[in-house]
Amino acid sequence: MEMHQVRYFLAVAQLLNFTRAAEECNVTQPSLTRAIKQLEAELGGDLFRRERPAAQLTELGQRMHPLLKQCFDAAIGARSLASSFRSGEIGALRIALTHSIDLSLLIPHLNQIRRQFNRLEFRFLRGTSREVGEFLKKGEAELGIAAEIDEAWDRLDVWPLFTESFELVVSEEHRLAGRSSIELDDLRAEPLLSRAFCEHSGRISASLREHGIDVGHGHEVWNEHDLIELVETDIGVAMVPHTSPVPETLTRAAVAGLDARRTVSLYGVAGRQRTAVANAVMRMLRGADWREIAG
Repeated sequence: MEMHQVRYFLAVAQLLNFTRAAEECNVTQPSLTRAIKQLEAELGGDLFRRERPAAQLTELGQRMHPLLKQCFDAAIGARSLASSFRSGEIGALRIALTHSIDLSLLIPHLNQIRRQFNRLEFRFLRGTSREVGEFLKKGEAELGIAAEIDEAWDRLDVWPLFTESFELVVSEEHRLAGRSSIELDDLRAEPLLSRAFCEHSGRISASLREHGIDVGHGHEVWNEHDLIELVETDIGVAMVPHTSPVPETLTRAAVAGLDARRTVSLYGVAGRQRTAVANAVMRMLRGADWREIAG
């Protein structure tokens, strides 16, 4: 099996047209057709039904597609990695984070990884938990960090990093400011700001409702910057994770009797080849001592 045969097969599988696939691969159609027939002979069956106006994958073609795609991607990855080592340029680290994960958690580790490679570029992708799962599935990101990924995909590897509590933040002028601990009864008259961008927003609201707290008269916020501004102006109070940075104009305190926690995890795709940079970052994050950061 030759890589150019696999490349031609993948092109036809994507375009479902032999002529257009040949143009895409910059070869003549007879050359492309001959290569695919040789591949079919080696695999022992037709990969395509030659129909008009579009070719169709056979049952064998459908079953072989993910295997050949993985084989081709691995070959391309190996060539790219070898080229990067030869030139001293490893490439970019592609990592996806949900909106609720603060980038400052990674800064010490990213600074350390930069010293291990000659040249390195970072690409940070942001999204909801479902979008982070899609970034990983499509290969747009090699690693993901989230409190929870809303994706039931059996190829996702999960490595828990740390568990942290949610705390109440209020402005420094608020009546609850300065307390080390706040009672649930103190929240009954407070308008709560819901962090709609957080994976655990619904669970926090449900937990508060279980304790008789009316969250219906609060406000919904879709990014951290807006949340901070609204708390600073006393429009509402908010529950935020312990690792979320807040300015000195706000104070934070635990809410007694409220069991609100989240576990932040590192995600990867099982069986998919990772770059040397991604492997190094993965080992670094999994081996880090997060206890001080997570409180």
